[in-house]
Amino acid sequence: MAYSSLLEILEKNAALTRRQACRVGGILGLCFSTFGPFRTRLAFAKKRKSLKEDKPMKLSPPILDGNISVEKAIKQRRTVRSFTAKSLTAQQFSQILWAAQGITEDGGFKRAAPSGGALYPADVYAVTGKNSVEDLPGGTYHYHPANHFIEKIAEGDKRDRIATASFGQMWMASAAVLFVVTAEYRRITMKYGDRGIRYAVIEAGHIGQNIFLQCQALGLTAGIVGAFYDKDVAKAINAGKNHEPLIIMPVGWKG
Repeated sequence: MAYSSLLEILEKNAALTRRQACRVGGILGLCFSTFGPFRTRLAFAKKRKSLKEDKPMKLSPPILDGNISVEKAIKQRRTVRSFTAKSLTAQQFSQILWAAQGITEDGGFKRAAPSGGALYPADVYAVTGKNSVEDLPGGTYHYHPANHFIEKIAEGDKRDRIATASFGQMWMASAAVLFVVTAEYRRITMKYGDRGIRYAVIEAGHIGQNIFLQCQALGLTAGIVGAFYDKDVAKAINAGKNHEPLIIMPVGWKG
């Protein structure tokens, strides 16, 4: 049964006891960790057209021991709105995606950012231009945490388009990469009701801070944008159905 079908069933049977909800969550968690490579494909197969000529790209393994302490990264972190044209390395790009939402549980499915009920309503998209990231063509990419790979879902450089949709904040377009964090609320509201919307927004905040601190540790800088036309940004990144953009993180070298 597809993941989207499971969501619909649970939505129709929301009046579960705490014990029943925990059992359902445990079963789903087991399914996700066992069938992770298939879950993403099933969940999104009917939500957008894929670029058949492009195969999923495996990212570099994350580095688990950095050069600066977390305390130093917190102290030095600042929101930046000016970037140079210098490219990110493939390792830096991979590291940021892992810090945002990568799998951190050995042999499991739990991720870098905490999530209410471990339901993970968030998705991360990366928007790049020509020479934004070494050996990566310009386009929009969707990150798949289960296998640490990206899937190209849109051709061309959409940074200007996203900046325009962000009330004309064109400084964003100079960043090497725009990371867009979205939420599919029903993944979490199926258990927590409307309260789940708050939990999804909290999760996006955790992801944003992870990106900030990882960029600081890598010698990069980042900004954060919450003012934009949701539908325009979702269309620009070819987001999955019901994936609502919450924050945009421009990342690159400080200008």
